[in-house]
Amino acid sequence: MMSLIRSPKDFWSGVIYLAAALFGLIVGSDYPMGRAGQMGPGYFPIILSSLLLVFGIATLARAFIVPGEQVTKFALKPALLIVGSVVLFGLLVERAGFIIAMFASILMSASASREFRFEWSAALGLIAFIAAGALLFVKALGVPMPLVGSWFNAG
Repeated sequence: MMSLIRSPKDFWSGVIYLAAALFGLIVGSDYPMGRAGQMGPGYFPIILSSLLLVFGIATLARAFIVPGEQVTKFALKPALLIVGSVVLFGLLVERAGFIIAMFASILMSASASREFRFEWSAALGLIAFIAAGALLFVKALGVPMPLVGSWFNAG
């Protein structure tokens, strides 16, 4: 008997997208939405989760239409490094500050790739990316994160 799923990789990707989207919608619905001009704390999670829901539905539909790859072995080490980098950021941001937390998190997630190696051009890009993030999130949007954490504050 032939399976209706023509692309198992797309199928499971779609399922993961939908699960993450539903989780985000459920969590985000507990916060006030606000409006575009004055966003509430639920605005970003609801919008982002809604977009992820659309991508999940599209990916899931594609799994039944377009032939694709089979699911091969799950790469546990890269997945743990990427998830760990998000956890590391959360653990470091208050104590070490946004700059150090971003630096450590980006390096940890980048090391998930087999092709990861240090290059000066990439290091300059990393510095520019962290600076842009600090300007955007901490300065422009006023996200309450210290640029330099309590570990480095004198006094």
